[in-house]
Amino acid sequence: METLKELYKIGMGPSSSHTMGPRKAADAFNKQYPEARAFRAVLYGSLAATGKGHLTDFTIKEAFDPKPVEIVWEEKTFLPRHPNALRLQALDQANHIIAEHLVYSVGGGAIRDDKDFNHPPKSVYPHKSMAEILDYTADKGMLLWEYVEEFEGPEIWDYLAQIWQTMQNTMQSGLAKRGVLPGSLNLERKARRYLYKAENSPQYLRRMNNLFAYALACSEENAAGGQVVTAPTCGSCGVLPAVLRLIKEICAFEDITILHALATASLFGNMAKMNASISGAEVGCQGEVGVACAMAAAATCQLEGGDNQRIAYAAEMGLEHHLGLTCDPVDGLVQIPCIERNALAASRALDCATYALMSDGHHRVSYDDVLATMMQTGHDMKTEYRETAHGGLARFFKKKYYTLKEKAIRHPKEGDK
Repeated sequence: METLKELYKIGMGPSSSHTMGPRKAADAFNKQYPEARAFRAVLYGSLAATGKGHLTDFTIKEAFDPKPVEIVWEEKTFLPRHPNALRLQALDQANHIIAEHLVYSVGGGAIRDDKDFNHPPKSVYPHKSMAEILDYTADKGMLLWEYVEEFEGPEIWDYLAQIWQTMQNTMQSGLAKRGVLPGSLNLERKARRYLYKAENSPQYLRRMNNLFAYALACSEENAAGGQVVTAPTCGSCGVLPAVLRLIKEICAFEDITILHALATASLFGNMAKMNASISGAEVGCQGEVGVACAMAAAATCQLEGGDNQRIAYAAEMGLEHHLGLTCDPVDGLVQIPCIERNALAASRALDCATYALMSDGHHRVSYDDVLATMMQTGHDMKTEYRETAHGGLARFFKKKYYTLKEKAIRHPKEGDK
């Protein structure tokens, strides 16, 4: 399992797989071929299908600026390694190819080429399943965050402090803004309004409404291309920060306690990344919002005093009850239903943690079991339901939206003439 630095990454939204990953690949390719006069980027599969809504073309062109870039969209072509494939080509003055590189954006901002698939990423942790980690920590009488420190080293807390500060900055930025998000849907920002309503709500509703406001703030900043932390992806970046901020406010925890919770949450995100997937193009939104809910449930359970077994139970429930969740972004934008899903997954994370705390920690379905199930479920999903915007809500909402729009143009109201 990789270092948590490969899970929590600071970058620009709206998508870790469609913006952060391609940008990383383009930056590296640009530096490798400074003699090129122009570039071409061929996008395949899901990367092409929702690339425009996810700003993939914009981020690639920005990486190669000021040199010209041709973007080729091949959304009906799926390469065997991964649904998010990108072929970068360096061109000479006569537009001849002088070099090319095929890469895959596998989720969370990570990229791989064909060689990488045959050589797994460098492991920091020796254990390959959550069951092994739980056995190891039980034998040593060790908490999960102490397990992270043992293998990452004490310097990991400085990195997590930066991650937590960025999460807070994203929430504050999102809560301060009004207006409409970029894109065809003209979707209104709601976080600031929700926060105002929360402050004027009855006590028993205030905390939940605050939670919604915090999650919306992060997700709206992501949708606008702002700076976020992948947790585990950009599209699910609002779940974990919202939960951590709410609990910190309620319990007045010191920052180091929150960093310990972030460390524990990373184990469940990293395990999903290693043994399943966090790519919406590969397994649907269960791998993004579902895993984010598991991470947030684990963090919450720890903060509320749960032992390792109860923490694992909370995480398992957080993912189990998102199994089968499709990735169907309307018009290819990370807005509907993505933003709302972050808010509701944050609420579910709190429920899962509370439920686990009430139990003795023993449960029939393990986190490893639910990861295997998620991966199989993702493989069984039709392509239309895996970040192509051709199925599910994306298909039906778009059809309804544009039908109503056409009727409004053809038959305007009397006052609109």
